[in-house]
Amino acid sequence: MRLIIAKDYQDLSRKAANIIAAQVQLKPDCVLGLATGSSPVGTYQELIAKYQSGDLDFSKVTTVNLDEYVGLDKDHDQSYAYFMRTNLFDHVNIDQANCNIPNGMDPDAEKECARYDAVIASVGGADLQLLGLGPNGHIGFNEPAEEFVKNTNKVTLTDSTIEANARFFEKKEDVPTHAYTMGIGAIMTAKRVLLVASGANKAQAVKDCFFGPITPHAPGSILQLHSDFILVADEAALSLVKDQL
Repeated sequence: MRLIIAKDYQDLSRKAANIIAAQVQLKPDCVLGLATGSSPVGTYQELIAKYQSGDLDFSKVTTVNLDEYVGLDKDHDQSYAYFMRTNLFDHVNIDQANCNIPNGMDPDAEKECARYDAVIASVGGADLQLLGLGPNGHIGFNEPAEEFVKNTNKVTLTDSTIEANARFFEKKEDVPTHAYTMGIGAIMTAKRVLLVASGANKAQAVKDCFFGPITPHAPGSILQLHSDFILVADEAALSLVKDQL
């Protein structure tokens, strides 16, 4: 694990964007694995700024997103397809035909999960996979469990995850209870993994996942085994492990 310490969220976002920008510049037709939620928003803003200044060209980039809520149409304002368009895709010169996200409206979980695994395989996996970290240590929507799940799967969201995402909906009851998520296996086959963690509310998860044992009860801990894993975390997220740095 390579640890990059950021002062705050803005610094974290800038550092993460620089790593992604370097990937795109070195390999213009790269495959980026992308994440949603509040953690990567600043990183996407930094990437948009780099594109607008003429420093980045996304025209040959392919993307694979981590997850999507089950039951939300791609145009629903809380779907992750909508999130990606409004926070990145609509603001850069990426070909959205090359942007891949699970189809939350397919009721056949087995079929949709198999389809998405085939998509990931067809593009050769991600050159760089961007991740956030849930307060309970989840990556994608791979929740704490008895074993690591290899393939794309339909997951029942935990109460803590629903609670964490409720701020994006009018009320907690509106938060979907299930999601399709890229499996741990696909995440681990990415050539490089970049995880961003910001804020004191992520400190316990950072400690459990990256400074503790590898266990499916802290799903992010599997990244300790990745050969090219970069953790970009701010001081608040590292507050419980200062004595180990």
